[in-house]
Amino acid sequence: MVLVGPPASGKTKIGKILATRMSEPFVDTDTVLKTRYGPIPEIFADQGEYWFRAREAEVVREFLDSPGVLSLGGGAVTTAATREALAEHTVVLLEISAEAVASRLNNQKRPLLSGGVSQWEELVAGRKAWYEEVSTWRVDVSHRPIEDVAEEIAHYLEGADV
Repeated sequence: MVLVGPPASGKTKIGKILATRMSEPFVDTDTVLKTRYGPIPEIFADQGEYWFRAREAEVVREFLDSPGVLSLGGGAVTTAATREALAEHTVVLLEISAEAVASRLNNQKRPLLSGGVSQWEELVAGRKAWYEEVSTWRVDVSHRPIEDVAEEIAHYLEGADV
């Protein structure tokens, strides 16, 4: 199963808890990209977003059919090939309000969010249709403990017979 959502929505933290709860492996595409190519802000600065998105799409394809929980970077859905690859998979969209995300933004780690919450809102608005296109289920994570969100997703997956 796959987790998607805006930057700072908790995909990595929730994914780790969910994978543990399900006794499944966990893979975070941003972590794989950092391990292979270096810090994401440096990749953006040195290679550009287009190069990064191409590598990201490769990593998504590499791990998509593996068992477990796969957490995608917030911008992975911007690549058409990634959206197409997700079509046959269970994809949970983590939704979060701007108010809830404000305290989570660390602009030094997020190269596309140097402008703070207003830039985050603009970024999310531009991706909203893609998030909705790929998702099979949505859960609002605003102001909720991540453990509760992971438990809710696990219950959904058990009922969805994934």
